[in-house]
Amino acid sequence: MVIKILPLKLPSKELIRRLSVKDLAKIIDHTILKPNVTLDDVFKVCEETLNYGFAVAMIPPLYVKDALKKYPECKIATIIGFPLGYQSLKIKLKEAEEALNNGASEIDMVMNISMFKTGNKEYVLNEISEIVDLAKSVGNIIVKVIIETGYLSDNEIIEASKIVKEAGADYVKSCTGFGPRGVTLHDVYLMYNAVEGKIGVKAAGGIRHAEDTLALISAGASRIGTSSGVRIIEEYKKLRFKYGFLD
Repeated sequence: MVIKILPLKLPSKELIRRLSVKDLAKIIDHTILKPNVTLDDVFKVCEETLNYGFAVAMIPPLYVKDALKKYPECKIATIIGFPLGYQSLKIKLKEAEEALNNGASEIDMVMNISMFKTGNKEYVLNEISEIVDLAKSVGNIIVKVIIETGYLSDNEIIEASKIVKEAGADYVKSCTGFGPRGVTLHDVYLMYNAVEGKIGVKAAGGIRHAEDTLALISAGASRIGTSSGVRIIEEYKKLRFKYGFLD
C-alpha cells in the first residue's frame, strides 16, 4: 500500500530546490554489511564517506577499530543484534560495549523481534532502554533501533515505533536489508506518525536511487541507510542540474 498524502507535502521540485547535494549526503548512512565484505571494502566505504560527506560509514563491528585507525576523522557506525535480533540482552550489551570501546559513534541495534511478536513488549522496552543507557553513559552516542517492518503488521509497526520512542532511542529504523523485504513509503509514513516527531526515522532496505530516496524523505525519513550512497548522490547531482539548481 502506498500512502498518497505525505507529511511534508512538498512537490518533488520544491524538495530538490531545498535540499542541496551536501545536505542529502549528510543524512545518508553509507553502508557495507554484506557477509563477504573485506577490510579493503570497508576502507573504500570510509574513503567515500569522507569524500562525499556522508553521515557515517556503517560497517561490521569486527572492523570498527581498524577503520578508525586508518581514518580517524571518519564517523563510524556499527550494528548489534544483527540481523535477527534474538540474542539475549546480555550478549547485546556486550556487543554494544565492545563497539563503543572501539570508537563507534552510532549504533544500529535490532530489537528482539521474537519477543515483540510473542507479546513481551516490556522485555523489548527494557532491552532498548538498557542499550540506550549504556550508549549515553559513554557520550553523545546515537542509537537507532531496527524493527524489521517486513515481519510486522501496520499496527505492530506503530506499536514498535512507540516502544522505541519510549525507550529513549534516537531513531526508529525500518529494515536490516536481510529480512523478507525492504522499506516502503507506507512503513516510513507509519513510523513517522507513530513517533510524533520526538525521534528520527531511518529508512533502510533496498534503497538504490535518488528519486526513491527523495520519496522516503518526503514520507518522513530523516536518515537513509544504503549501500548505494555514491550512486544516489551522483544521480541527485544530475537531477538538480536538470531543474537548474547548481551546487
